[in-house]
Amino acid sequence: MISNILFDLDGTLTDPKDGITRCIQFALEQLGVASPGVDQLEWCIGPPLRGSFSRLLNSKDGPLLDQALFNYRKRFSETGMFENVIYPGVIPSLRRIKAAGIRVFLATSKPKVFAKPILSHFNLTPFFNAVYGSELNGHLSDKGELVAYILDSENLDPKVTLIVGDRSYDIVGGKKNKILTAAVSYGYGTRKELTSSKPDFIFDTICDLATFIELYLFRFPIEY
Repeated sequence: MISNILFDLDGTLTDPKDGITRCIQFALEQLGVASPGVDQLEWCIGPPLRGSFSRLLNSKDGPLLDQALFNYRKRFSETGMFENVIYPGVIPSLRRIKAAGIRVFLATSKPKVFAKPILSHFNLTPFFNAVYGSELNGHLSDKGELVAYILDSENLDPKVTLIVGDRSYDIVGGKKNKILTAAVSYGYGTRKELTSSKPDFIFDTICDLATFIELYLFRFPIEY
């Protein structure tokens, strides 16, 4: 039985490649550091940015990473967050999932201050019961900690809660909290990455997820 779904944002509902990679390039260039090409930065889509900058800069220097994040967020808040496209089938699939009586929550490592206007921009806000993301200081950027916070805040039963994401971080974060896990293969996690994290389900499209939810509920209807 599934009553609640936690959706990741980047790589699951929207494709943020242009915005994220261009903002990373801008942040590095502002520091006088040569930047990889956009295709070489795809691995940065999903995990917390501070860790990605630490790897890109080969440094754990706090002030340097703070400046990189500041540079990134300057461009992202002005332009980058909307250099983004919604994946095909997202709106009709969310509509089907909501019609099935499922409670839907956003669970993104992206700062909530950016996540909310992105949902609004793509007319996705009405499909969500609540939006959860990290804070600008990095609090709740770890997906496991974020999921735990959502479960506690919304008083959700882990046994009937599913997390959906495109990276191993989503699956691992779900498993840490003993909830069901689903990976989508069209995002930025490789098939090897996804299978090695051992999700309960893998879907090739979000429409497949919506169909699964409908069939699942037909077999195990929600009791109100």
